[in-house]
Amino acid sequence: MESFKKRAVVLSSGGIDSTTAMAIAKSEGFELYSLSFRYGQRHHAELISATKIAQFFNVKKHLIINVDLGNIGGSALTDSIDVPKHATVQDISKNEIPITYVPARNTIFLSYSLAWAEVIKADTIFIGVTAVDYSGYPDCRPEYIEAFEKMANLATKTGVTGEIKLKIRTPLIHLSKSEIILKGIELGVDYSLTLSCYDPDNEGRSCGQCDSCLHRIKGFKEAGILDPTIYIY
Repeated sequence: MESFKKRAVVLSSGGIDSTTAMAIAKSEGFELYSLSFRYGQRHHAELISATKIAQFFNVKKHLIINVDLGNIGGSALTDSIDVPKHATVQDISKNEIPITYVPARNTIFLSYSLAWAEVIKADTIFIGVTAVDYSGYPDCRPEYIEAFEKMANLATKTGVTGEIKLKIRTPLIHLSKSEIILKGIELGVDYSLTLSCYDPDNEGRSCGQCDSCLHRIKGFKEAGILDPTIYIY
């Protein structure tokens, strides 16, 4: 029987947060299993970034799972709805959940992560959610992560038998975007491999005006580090 190794499933979108979470997992000695999704998003440039990042970290395995949330719709990322654009990050409303929220996305992604973790005997899932510089998504909150972790240990064979107590790690949840970037730089992350944009062009250039781009621009500026992203403007 294969001996137990310190393994972690890391959700990877190809962006700053998930990439930094992967760097933290690697720095803690985990064997990395990267998981990304082709979920009906309006572009696949993020999967190209996620693949490059998996290679950069020399992960044990990188899976890209097909989950067609486009058939469900209800989000500017998966439906024929315009991605909101703003002039500055201050223009982003903090009083409502934005239309870029994808219904139940993190619940679906974490469920797949849970299944893979159980099969490979990983006791940890890393997800790069943050409750500081984020767009108000309900599935990025600490109470949601805590509830899912509790459910995960009730829903799996390894959890019920006590073989493995699964932990869902959110090492960035109380960090600002600039703090996340500085942490990644400290750990040697190459952010030129990452993509944050919700609406890149056909050449993979970022729009510079969507919520995610604006948070990225603000984060690099506050960190005092040059943003390696290529923007359309």
